[in-house]
Amino acid sequence: MPTSGPDLNRRIVAGLLATYLSKAKDRRLFLVHGRYPAAEPAEFSLPTSDGKRRGVRVAHAGSVLAITDAWQAHQAQDADLLVVTTDVSDEQVGLDLLGQMVGSRTITVDRPDIVKQRFGATDLDPRMYREQWQWLLDALIEAEPADNWPQRGAVLTLDAAVRALVGVRLSLESVVNGGSVDMDALLGWSRTELGPQQFAALAPDERAGITAWLAEAAGEAAPLLLRLVESGRGSDATALGVLASVLSDKEATAETAVALGSLFGGVGLRTSELRAYTRAVEGVLARWIGDAAAPGGAGESARARVLNVVDRADELAASAHLLPALAKNPLLPSGFRARLHRLAQGLVDGHEAAQAALHDLCEHQLAAHFFPERVRLAEMAVRLARWTATAETNVVSVEQAVHAHAADWGWVDRALAQLWVGDATDDPILDQAYRNVHDAARARRARLDEEFAAVLAPWARHACSTSSAGALLIEDVLRKVVVPLAKRRYPLILVLDGMSSAVAAQLGEELTTTGRWVELAPVAGRRTAAVAMMPSVTTISRAALLCGRPMNGGQSVEKDGFSSFWRQQEHKEAQLFHKGDIPGPAGHRLDAQLVAAIAAEEVVGVVLNTIDESLDHGQQSSVADWTVDSIKYLPELLNAARGQGRPVVLVSDHGHVLDRTPRDAGPTAATGVESARWRTGTAAPGEVALNGPRVSDGGIVAAWSEDIRYTPRKAGHHGGASLAELTVPVLVLAPTAELAPAGWSVLPRESTQPTWWEEPGAAPAAAIVAPPKATKPKAQAQPALATTTSGSATSVPTSEPTPSAGATLGKQVVATKIYESQRVYVRKSPDRKVVAAVIDALDAAGGTLSLAAVGAAVIASGGRAQTRSEGFVTMLTRLLNVEGYDVISLIDARTRVQLNRTTLREQFELPKATE
Repeated sequence: MPTSGPDLNRRIVAGLLATYLSKAKDRRLFLVHGRYPAAEPAEFSLPTSDGKRRGVRVAHAGSVLAITDAWQAHQAQDADLLVVTTDVSDEQVGLDLLGQMVGSRTITVDRPDIVKQRFGATDLDPRMYREQWQWLLDALIEAEPADNWPQRGAVLTLDAAVRALVGVRLSLESVVNGGSVDMDALLGWSRTELGPQQFAALAPDERAGITAWLAEAAGEAAPLLLRLVESGRGSDATALGVLASVLSDKEATAETAVALGSLFGGVGLRTSELRAYTRAVEGVLARWIGDAAAPGGAGESARARVLNVVDRADELAASAHLLPALAKNPLLPSGFRARLHRLAQGLVDGHEAAQAALHDLCEHQLAAHFFPERVRLAEMAVRLARWTATAETNVVSVEQAVHAHAADWGWVDRALAQLWVGDATDDPILDQAYRNVHDAARARRARLDEEFAAVLAPWARHACSTSSAGALLIEDVLRKVVVPLAKRRYPLILVLDGMSSAVAAQLGEELTTTGRWVELAPVAGRRTAAVAMMPSVTTISRAALLCGRPMNGGQSVEKDGFSSFWRQQEHKEAQLFHKGDIPGPAGHRLDAQLVAAIAAEEVVGVVLNTIDESLDHGQQSSVADWTVDSIKYLPELLNAARGQGRPVVLVSDHGHVLDRTPRDAGPTAATGVESARWRTGTAAPGEVALNGPRVSDGGIVAAWSEDIRYTPRKAGHHGGASLAELTVPVLVLAPTAELAPAGWSVLPRESTQPTWWEEPGAAPAAAIVAPPKATKPKAQAQPALATTTSGSATSVPTSEPTPSAGATLGKQVVATKIYESQRVYVRKSPDRKVVAAVIDALDAAGGTLSLAAVGAAVIASGGRAQTRSEGFVTMLTRLLNVEGYDVISLIDARTRVQLNRTTLREQFELPKATE
């Protein structure tokens, strides 16, 4: 009785013809054991080795008579090749047909031969002939893509065959050509629509075979993933892997395990397999999270992929009542919220508890790239908690208060402004915690403003350029700050109208972090700050700043006064550009005249109104956070100045306060109102009466309390007598420290931040006094002096150090034979004393400094100022990273330098540090 033949298709038939056609001679009838479905094409053409094509007709016949009829009909049509599939045995076929058949026998499908032919191979991996891999041969024949299988050489290996099959069956095209088959690829595939459907539709033996191979190729987590896919849970497979971490908690209960099992939908779970799957999912998500930091579309795509997974995981956890058990999970948004709530409690318990909770928050894997604004706000709250825990400082003079505001209290204002805007989500627990911190810090700031108003009134009665009690007046900024700079190189003066100390703190931090700019100051360790005219409004203070003397007027007065000042004081040409003078024509950000002026040998001033205009027209959220890019034209002007090697002076004409009055509160009722924050008449609570040579109209009443405004609400106001309004921050930036005038200092970022701004334990960097001029050191020269932030002086030897028992860490290193051997491989290596000074500066700061601070340490040791501090650090790595160990490295996006002191001692064979 004939046996039922295998199902054939066009590809199998074509493969058989390719194998047997060379033996056909002039015969045209092929009998093949099997069944050709009606859905397959009955006619097609076949290419031959001589470049021609032959026509093929395929028919199925269940009897000898049917075979005979098919052959006769084919001959009558004078067609080319006929293939008849049949279950009829050769014994039943007559001799007349046998004489017409190719090979005179029915052809039996030889799957290995067809597979070899389709892959262009002469042999197969011996394992593919075994019974356990017969499913693979059938699958390879059935699944061949339209553009054929890739040719794999003389021998088709088992791995190449399965890899090709997996690529087609699972729509993982990348693996066809040797791409990796790992959990990253499989988890991404599981979240597609087509691939999992194709896998679930495969025959059981093929699914089992592919699963076994993937377990070898992708690891032991693959089988569980494929079982989830097979059960229709592929889209949730990655999210379920996140939730499975709940079982690794020592406090996990049986109820937790049951709830998790219900989410896996009856898929068989083994403990070891589940742990492997959890580790694999967490590793893949960690890579996706890293990809989210990439700029552009790639980063956005990775970000969306991660959020899709973790948000779904939270939904599943909520449905199974697993959120409490997953509160410590470092991947779930719910875990991030739980950490925020612990931080809220920490703010109640004290700043040390809050700091610990902040550490925990920052360790959440979504913190840096998915919730940076919320992390920064939490950081601001912790900073304010630290500040309110410090001892209170009283205001004793205008000079002391203005500098304290620029160096310390303005940073408080910066944190307060951001905390006032609040968290982007509606979280009552967090909102209340932030409000409590905000209100406590603001109350303390209000006391400082009240004390400042008390010393301001008597000071204002006599204050002038010749009698300022040590305070720098805004009308003297050009003469005392900018003129010394102009003696070295023509500066660019950027007047950021309305810039407060809080805004200046943020801009200065951003600009000096990258290493492209260093900050300079006339007084070591202290950012420059001046006192605005009174009232602190634009028409009075800005004119005084740009004219170099008390003035009152608009743009024409400022232009004439600016040019006149530089001609009279320094015999230099100068141009001032206002808002309408800045924009260029289509395709150009800056006007050609402005660009030409920056490139010429003249002093250039530019007034930027973005901040002041935002106070008038913006929302509070838009004036609480200022970056360089948010100030129109500032990035372009900075780039132009740097391109010309110019120093830049960022200065304000006055500061501002944000409107924090209650939403339903109207203006404060008062007489003699002139502006939002000043009036004439008699002072009331929250106000101060001012008069004197620097006070307009012979006398005014100005509000020192931020709760007072005399006009309708705006985002912010100025003109009053608070520290934030009267303090004028002055930031001097230069592309290189070589532009520092004699006696000026380089201010590393660390030395401009108050001690409470960063976590306790980070030592501030010293402010380094620049040498008067670049001269060759004389023999037996006296030691140079470096002034520290405390005002003391330390000796910096100019001769080569001689190590002693009390030698610093840096001196010990550069005196070793290992260091001497390292120098051989570094062309033009720095002087030993320079390297030692940098090591010692890093050591004193706890192991980490900004690039600017490293550059300052180089200058202090008598070394040459670095145009690119990063290049100097690269040279240090060649000197100190012995045998490739990271003694020196760049961290935080290459903005800070880190010294591993333990590794340094080990590599240079120094004694261990004593406790």
